[in-house]
Amino acid sequence: MKPTNPLLLDQQLCFALYAASRAVTATYRPLLDDLGLTYPQYLTLLVLWEQDGLTVRELGQRLQLDSGTLTPLLKRMAQSGLVVRERRRSDEREVEIRLTDDGRALRQRAESIPACMAQRLCLTGEDMQRLRDQLKELTAQLSPQARS
Repeated sequence: MKPTNPLLLDQQLCFALYAASRAVTATYRPLLDDLGLTYPQYLTLLVLWEQDGLTVRELGQRLQLDSGTLTPLLKRMAQSGLVVRERRRSDEREVEIRLTDDGRALRQRAESIPACMAQRLCLTGEDMQRLRDQLKELTAQLSPQARS
């Protein structure tokens, strides 16, 4: 068997992950356009639908985003009427993010998205779960805590 060139683009895991991420995000786009959402806004709403009233810091931890990326996103979502940003009474240094009625109502319209994505990705529920778990494991192995 002929040895492969380790520097070929097609041999790179990083490129396969990058291309897959872009393709999956592009597949979400028409579904999210119908809701008037961007992909990062959708991810933010997923977290808030799970647990409303988080701080910017808590949201950033869940989404693995820094506040410099998250703050402008949340400002746009507030301007769109999906969330409210308010300083916490208990600690005014923290900004709490809460869903508005419109933000909560959008959840029902978004409920079909996971099933649509599974169909478009041609993956069974079991295959999606296995792939997700492998990617989570990879992410955990690459986290700064795992390296120390």
